[in-house]
Amino acid sequence: MDNGKYDFLIVGSGLFGATFARIATDRGHRCLVIERRDHTGGNIRCENIEGINVHRYGAHIFHTSDRRIWDFVNSFVPFNRFTNSPLASAPDGRLYNLPFNMNTFRQLWGVRTPAEARAVIDAQRREALDRMMADGVTEPRNLEEQALALVGRDIYEKLIRHYTKKQWGRLCTELPPFIIRRLPLRFTYDNNYFNDIYQGIPEGGYNRLTDGLLKGIDVRTGVDFNTIKHRWRDIAHRLVYTGALDEYFDYRLGHLNWRTVRFETETIDIPDYQGNAVINYTDSATLWTRIIEHKHFEAFGNAVNTNPHTVISREYSEEYLPGSEPFYPVNDERNNRLSDAYADLAAHEPDVIFGGRLALYRYLDMAPVIADAIKAASDV
Repeated sequence: MDNGKYDFLIVGSGLFGATFARIATDRGHRCLVIERRDHTGGNIRCENIEGINVHRYGAHIFHTSDRRIWDFVNSFVPFNRFTNSPLASAPDGRLYNLPFNMNTFRQLWGVRTPAEARAVIDAQRREALDRMMADGVTEPRNLEEQALALVGRDIYEKLIRHYTKKQWGRLCTELPPFIIRRLPLRFTYDNNYFNDIYQGIPEGGYNRLTDGLLKGIDVRTGVDFNTIKHRWRDIAHRLVYTGALDEYFDYRLGHLNWRTVRFETETIDIPDYQGNAVINYTDSATLWTRIIEHKHFEAFGNAVNTNPHTVISREYSEEYLPGSEPFYPVNDERNNRLSDAYADLAAHEPDVIFGGRLALYRYLDMAPVIADAIKAASDV
């Protein structure tokens, strides 16, 4: 596998591994990147179907307020002006704007001003808190009580309850309250989901970004780290590991739980299926959590109609089983304690750097992953 000993063996070609490899290589280190899948890029991998860049593992929208990170990614590929403004298809059959903002409140209650919206929400919050106190409850015991105390009955029932059950595979009354520590309410007519200054999609898809990061670096796909785990020091002086944290330690403390996502991708012979990149389905009857229409990430306005085809992906949140892809950590008390115990083991692992979503057992946006990788590679 090696042609002389490398400075770093990097397990995983996602954003952490690819960024680390780029920075370390530019600093004069010799890197080998191995990837279990048959392609690079991790979960930001795109596939071109009918001239449309399809986000193979779900929608990825880059956003950051860090100009340094924005300039870094744009040095490999220019990013477009895409703004994430998802919609929610609710149990009443209507579409509501997300995040919760004045457009949402007007759609729900016909209110026109922030004061009117606050009055409705405050009244519903008081009702929920009074009901809890009447039952002798002083602090929310589960996600349902927490959400009701934060936003009231209408928003919870139409936009949170059923979607959350589909996302986690559990009733809201069975989920801990800290999963929803806060629910941002925006009292302006602003449908931009993110508050960050910079936002967009790479022109031509994310493969251009990861290909740029890995340019000139030795990469081997189709290589499972487990097959070389016990002899990696024969290949490199140090290891960068971005795989699942519990897997690295052969599950000696037990298995961490994950949620996975199943995708049904379909090519349709019409120019526009839903008129928006992302629509969440917050009702209980619809089995999928959302539908992504990929062309809207890069085609704006009437440009959507220049391609007579479109590609959609229905996403189903499911329980992780061996052999499926881990997507979301289950940050309940049991898994948080277990991941902390694994993190203690990792801290004492010589010559190994752990980074990225799987290795840290944390849900991370793309920009912080890149920032962490730049720092880690700059410190070696």
